[in-house]
Amino acid sequence: MPGMDFMIPPREDPLRLLGYRESIFAPDLLIAASAWLDLFTRLSNEAADLEGICAALGLSRRPADVMLTLLTAMGLLAREDGMFRVTELAAEFLVEGSPWNLGPYLASLKERPVCREMLEVLRTGKPARWGAREDEDEWVVAMERGDFARSFTAAMDGRGAYLASLMARSLDCEGRSRLLDIAGGSGIYACAVAAAHPHMSAAVLEKPPVDSAARSAISERGMSEGVSAIAGDMLSGELPAGFDVHLLSHVLHDWDVPAVEKILESSHESLAPGGMVAVYDAHVDADKAGPLEVAEYSVLLMFSTEGKCYSVEEMEEMLAGAGFEDMRYVPTAAHRSLITARKA
Repeated sequence: MPGMDFMIPPREDPLRLLGYRESIFAPDLLIAASAWLDLFTRLSNEAADLEGICAALGLSRRPADVMLTLLTAMGLLAREDGMFRVTELAAEFLVEGSPWNLGPYLASLKERPVCREMLEVLRTGKPARWGAREDEDEWVVAMERGDFARSFTAAMDGRGAYLASLMARSLDCEGRSRLLDIAGGSGIYACAVAAAHPHMSAAVLEKPPVDSAARSAISERGMSEGVSAIAGDMLSGELPAGFDVHLLSHVLHDWDVPAVEKILESSHESLAPGGMVAVYDAHVDADKAGPLEVAEYSVLLMFSTEGKCYSVEEMEEMLAGAGFEDMRYVPTAAHRSLITARKA
C-alpha cells in the first residue's frame, strides 16, 4: 500500500538520538538547583517535603516537582515518606563545606541564559519561550501560527515515524471499530492504528491550521480511505461522538493537571459505553524515582510547556477521577508506555 513505509521498523535503534533532544535542558535544571538555589546544602541540614521546599525557596509546585523527580532519578536525592534528603553522592560533591564540593564547578555555568530562564520557570511556573529563543512565543501561543504549527508538526511526525507502529501493535483493538486521535498532529499514530488493525477506521482531531497539515500527511501516506481529519479543539466544547477508542499520544504531557482532568472528563463523556481511552506517553514510575530518561524529558516539557511527564500513579488517579476503570499499563519502546482504561 502506498505510504506504508512508516510501518516498517528501522534497522537501527534511534534511542540515543531521541535522548539527546529530550534530555537537553536537564543539566541546566541541575545547575539551577545547585548554584542558584543551593538545594543540596539546604537539604543536608534538614529534610523537607515538596511543599516545604516550594515555600522555603519560593518555587512553583509543578516545576519543583519535576526538579525533585530529576534529582531523585539522578541519585542525588532520596525520598522517604514524602521527605527529601541528600544521598551520599550529593553530600560529598554538592554540599557546601565538603572537601570534594563540585558546586563552584557547576556554578561557573549558572549565568548561561537558559540556566537563568530555568530559574525563572522554577519560580513562576510559567513556560519559557519555545526552544529558549528570545524571538519565539510560548509553545501554546506559537502553535496558533501556521509556520510554527507546520514546523512543530513535522518534528513530531519525525519522532512518530519510529514510535507510531510500535504503539499501534501494542494497542488492543479487539472488539472495537472507530478511533479518535485527539490532538493527533500529523495523524501518524491514527494511520499506524488503521494499518496495524485493518478493521479499524480513525479520525484525527486537531485545531486549525494543524488539521490541514494532517489531511495532507494522511493523503501522502495513502491512508485517506480509512483515516480522516476533524477540525476541533479538545479544550473547547464536547469531543466528537461515535468513537469507541480515544487515543492521547504525547498530548497530556503538554498540560497542567486542571487541563488534563478536563480532557479526560470530556473523553469519558463522549466515548461510547465500554469505550477505551489510551494514553501513550513517557511516564515516570509510580514512586517518581525514575526512569532517568523520562525524568530528563520531563524537564524539557516543564520548561517549554504547561505540563510534565506524569507518573503512572498520577495518570491512574486522574483517569479514575474522570470515571474510568480497569486501568492497564503496557511498557513499549523508547521509555514510552500505554496506559489504557475503560468507560463502564
